[in-house]
Amino acid sequence: MHLNPYGEDAVRLGLSLVTDPPGTDDAMVARCLAYDLVIELPVTNYDRLATAQFLAEWLTVIDATDHDERARRLNELLRHASAYPRLTNHADDGWHIHYRDPGQPLTSVLRTLISVGTALHLAGRGMHRLGRCAAEGCGKPYADFSRTGKQTYCSPVCGNRDAVRRHRARAAARK
Repeated sequence: MHLNPYGEDAVRLGLSLVTDPPGTDDAMVARCLAYDLVIELPVTNYDRLATAQFLAEWLTVIDATDHDERARRLNELLRHASAYPRLTNHADDGWHIHYRDPGQPLTSVLRTLISVGTALHLAGRGMHRLGRCAAEGCGKPYADFSRTGKQTYCSPVCGNRDAVRRHRARAAARK
């Protein structure tokens, strides 16, 4: 069975590209391959620049604090990104569903993959499952894949650092 590539891995790829943008075409290819993305066309500087522009739009979805606004912003991305769902075996690795036309440049593939993956993430796990790190001075975006749905930090490191900061502030206040 071939699992649908739109979902958690797509959102994780989007976060990876936002928080650590690849500096070269080769780095972009390597990052996408690390997330098992099949690249059909040569990657160019345009792909990196257009993907960065898309990711800036995608961050507005993460930054939306109201669920209706988040849905509106994501629907706008989906409107420009996705085609009708289709079965494909384009890489001879098993039949699966794509929400994009065949033969698209990498930036179009990423736009669709990340937009649809985000929609599936929010619809399946909850509209509140995106945010910015609550640690002072961080602000990195995150997607909450936790069982409880109560994530507020981008990583355990930031959560621990913030807990230590709060503990020290309380200890200083008691003195």
